[in-house]
Amino acid sequence: MTVTDAATGGRRKSAEELGPHYKWIALSNTTLGMVIATINSSIVLIALPDIFKGIGIDPLQPANTGYLLWMIMGFLVVTAVLVVSFGRLGDMYGRARMYNLGFAIFTVSSVFLAITWFRGDAAALWLIGWRVVQGVGGAFLMANSSAILTDAFPANQRGTALGINGVAAIAGSFLGLVIGGVLAPVNWNLVFLVSVPFGVVGTIWAYLKLHDTGVHKHIPMDWWGNVTFAVGLVAVLVGITYGIQPHGESATGWGSPFVLACLLGGVAVLGLFCWVESRVANPLFTLSLFKLRAFTWGNIANFTASLGRGGLQFILIVWLQGIWLPLHGYGYEETPLWAGIYMLPMTVGFLLSAPASGVLSDRVGSRWLASGGMLLTAITFGLLIALPVDFPYWAFATVLVLNGIGMGMFSSPNRAEVMNSLPAHARGSGSGMMTTFQNTAMVLSIGFFFSLIIAGFSAELPAAMHDGLVSHGVPEAAAAQIAKLPAVAVLFAAFLGYNPVRQLLGDHLGALPADQASFLTGRSFFPNLIAGPFAHGLAVAFGFAIALCLVGAVASLRARPERTVESHTEG
Repeated sequence: MTVTDAATGGRRKSAEELGPHYKWIALSNTTLGMVIATINSSIVLIALPDIFKGIGIDPLQPANTGYLLWMIMGFLVVTAVLVVSFGRLGDMYGRARMYNLGFAIFTVSSVFLAITWFRGDAAALWLIGWRVVQGVGGAFLMANSSAILTDAFPANQRGTALGINGVAAIAGSFLGLVIGGVLAPVNWNLVFLVSVPFGVVGTIWAYLKLHDTGVHKHIPMDWWGNVTFAVGLVAVLVGITYGIQPHGESATGWGSPFVLACLLGGVAVLGLFCWVESRVANPLFTLSLFKLRAFTWGNIANFTASLGRGGLQFILIVWLQGIWLPLHGYGYEETPLWAGIYMLPMTVGFLLSAPASGVLSDRVGSRWLASGGMLLTAITFGLLIALPVDFPYWAFATVLVLNGIGMGMFSSPNRAEVMNSLPAHARGSGSGMMTTFQNTAMVLSIGFFFSLIIAGFSAELPAAMHDGLVSHGVPEAAAAQIAKLPAVAVLFAAFLGYNPVRQLLGDHLGALPADQASFLTGRSFFPNLIAGPFAHGLAVAFGFAIALCLVGAVASLRARPERTVESHTEG
């Protein structure tokens, strides 16, 4: 069936008229885009120690905590806020066109990140600013890739196509850890430079080969909806970001006036957004889509799944870099690379199951596969709680493989279920809404997981720190002062693979006997010190994740498919 522009009546070729190979061109290019975008969402996590060393900033200083948080969270916050608006722009002006624009923005921002020549605060602000711009490009890519594939593939092949695209997205986030660990010790600028050649190729390739084949509706932009949604969501996500930091005598900032104002004010503005959307003719959030059972329950499942597993990567990095790797003889400067390598079994499990579940969902349906994946993921969280902090690696790797399999079983069928439920004219905005829920849940998850771990640290760490230091010759007054260190600083030290004891002891270190000083700054004291508090916080955080995965499993079962009216032949 020929696709025409709803405003101009101009004829555009359908996916079928572009030939049998077009859908595979669309799949390969959007897969490249998703891989590059998600690699860059995680590549800085492992590279942060080298980045901050390169620009001459100590990220553990209280004044620099904001830089650390925004380097971690900025990309995710921007993509969560903008992806729905960019999906709507794709519906209006062409999904391939908006996707191409995103590839170009992403590539230019990668160049400017790679050529950073400042040092100190100026360099940190420059990097954060261009990471935000990079997030804008990533939002264009994420918002429109699923819609491009849904336009290009017939319904009986979409599960496979969306599954491969989903594999690229999740695999990229894990590959980013390894790539960051390999490149950052050589030169931290390479962490950003590595994306440039792929971005240039992808941009030119997309411009030459991708075509708009879906239905466009040129309608007025919902400016009030855009403004209220952006302000409300930014306020909530900023509040979550700063809620991780200490406030006054509290280990976290959830009770600070600024954080409460952001959270409560953001929720109020989002309430206003919902009111606006129910009254405008062409809303940003097409609320009528929630009348579709598969769309509603599929997004609930996606949101709870992302909320349950979003902080997992961060907790595993803390576990490996701060505790397990030093206890097994790895120097702190080596831990970022090896943490990425030791987490690869999760990627392997995902790569095995996601494509297979996508193919199966085309044949047997999505609900039971997605629900089974969530149940398996919940079981793996329970197994991670059961593991000792100093685990045998074979057991840890086995659990990670199973976790990756569970996530793969859920991801591809869930995405296909949601996208297949959408009418052709709403695929861009519907895809953007789905990605918004997912990215918002990721930021929420990081905030919740970090806060739960910090709570565990705050309950047990001060006494353990004080007693451990005193027992190894540190004066009582100095030990008492060091024990007051905010738990978030210890968490970030473990997350970055730092041993903060040398920095904390300062001049006191020189007054200690050589053997005691060597032990305190060695590979066993700090990991053993935080192991108990970490295990307590981990049990609470992963218990929370289990509950969310079970909710996701139930929601997946309720996402029964409904037929939608297609605007072109599903051959």
